Amino acid sequence: MIRITTPFTATSTAADVVAGIDLSGRRAVVTGGSSGIGADTARALAGAGAEVTLAVRDPAAGQHVAQDIIATTGNKQVRVAALDLADQASVAAFVTGWSGPLHILVNNAGIMGVPLTRTPHGWELHFATNHLGHFALTTGLHPALAAAGDARVVSVSSSQHRLSRVVFDDIHFERRPYDAQAAYGQSKTANALFAVEAAHRWAGDGITVNAVMPGVVRTNLMRHVDRDLLARFEASGAPALPWKTVEQGAATSVLLATSPLLAGIGGRYFEDCHEAEPLHPDNPHGGVAAYALDPDQAAHLWQLSTELLTRRSDPHPGH
Repeated sequence: MIRITTPFTATSTAADVVAGIDLSGRRAVVTGGSSGIGADTARALAGAGAEVTLAVRDPAAGQHVAQDIIATTGNKQVRVAALDLADQASVAAFVTGWSGPLHILVNNAGIMGVPLTRTPHGWELHFATNHLGHFALTTGLHPALAAAGDARVVSVSSSQHRLSRVVFDDIHFERRPYDAQAAYGQSKTANALFAVEAAHRWAGDGITVNAVMPGVVRTNLMRHVDRDLLARFEASGAPALPWKTVEQGAATSVLLATSPLLAGIGGRYFEDCHEAEPLHPDNPHGGVAAYALDPDQAAHLWQLSTELLTRRSDPHPGH
């Protein structure tokens, strides 16, 4: 399989990659669109003429960002809808409230580095929010995506997926010691595996699904990261973190969501506006682990996720 490259780079911005693309008449949903990379992703899509819905936990914050996007782009088709990915009832309400086709879905929202927290169903919060919430949302919106005829789904993963594969025999840390970064890494591996299986299942519907590593960006996502630990890492002589601006961080998501260069491309993992290369010691902050693209693990995760959602009325579905 030939690796996909584009004319864009790690320093390209969302505005750069969407320049010249007309999204008039196309409808988009961006989860976590009230701040950071999500807000700039939404801004770029709206700037190209799309109708954009910000799916956010805090509708008031979402309205503030929506008004700013309207003011800066002149596109009045920017809406806000409540969505708490950790709450399956909230996900179901969003899906029920959606009508008509959906051309672009950017699964951008997420949490990182939180202390051990379980949902009422017993699910570990990173996995519940970053993966299961988006899994339920995207599968619930499948009819709308299929109705679009050529829909694109972007699953925002992370280079931190390499911290953990999906530990199928103890996803929710019921028997192993809890580690916040491993929990985050596992959920980001799940985001990549979701793209692999969804692309396989939905290609016949004209839906392409890809995973993206946006880059290292200082956003609210990092609010739980130990600042002292980060400072020690940066002073340790380890290879410098390749920090990006928010506009640069949104670029690869917007590229996957809009570019004609990626028409029909699915089930892959992108970073810095190119398909990622395999993990290699010479690239300490990039690349993709083989297990994050493994089709057997992707199929297993899909089946398990479906079962968890089916049994969500059980307060302890992991037992």
